[in-house]
Amino acid sequence: MADKQQILDAEEIDRILKRMACEILEVHKGNNMALIGIHTRGVFLARRLRHHIQTFEGKLTQTGEIDITLYRDDWTQMSAQPVVKTTTIPFGVEGKNIVLVDDVLYTGRTVRAAMDALIDFGRPSRIELAVLIDRGHRELPIQSNYTGHCVHTRRKEMINVQLQESDGRDQVVLASK
Repeated sequence: MADKQQILDAEEIDRILKRMACEILEVHKGNNMALIGIHTRGVFLARRLRHHIQTFEGKLTQTGEIDITLYRDDWTQMSAQPVVKTTTIPFGVEGKNIVLVDDVLYTGRTVRAAMDALIDFGRPSRIELAVLIDRGHRELPIQSNYTGHCVHTRRKEMINVQLQESDGRDQVVLASK
C-alpha cells in the first residue's frame, strides 16, 4: 500500500488559482490573451482560471482545450489503443498570447507535446505556461510562468491532483509507491 500525504486541500487550491489569475492579469491585463487547458485536469483548471479572471476583470477570457495524445513522444508505449480526447480551440491562435494550463509540471514532455499541437493551429505571439504543481525533475528545458505550488519529490513518488469535475473532490496528494 502506498503512503499518502495531502499537500493541498480544496480551499488552498482555490486560493492558489485566484493568485495565479491575478498574476496572469498583471502580465496581460486581459488583452489578446487566451487560456488553453491540456487534457484532462488542465482543462478544468483553465476553466477555473477563466472564472477568476472574469470575476476580477469583468470580461470573459477566451478558453480552449487541447489533447496531446498523438503528439507525445511515448504514445506508442502508453497503450495499443490510445484514448484521444477532444481538442477545441474556438478562436484563432495567430498572434495571441496563449497560456497553456496543466495540473502538474514534471519532465516537461507534456508541455513540449502541447506546444507542438498548438503550433498546428497557427503561430501565437507568445506561449506561456501555468501549472498548479511543479514537482521538478525536468528532462527538457521547460519552466512555468505561473506556478501554484512547488513540491520537491523523489522520482518514485507520485503527485495526484484530484479535482471536483473529474474526481469528486479537490485535493493534491503526494503518494509513494
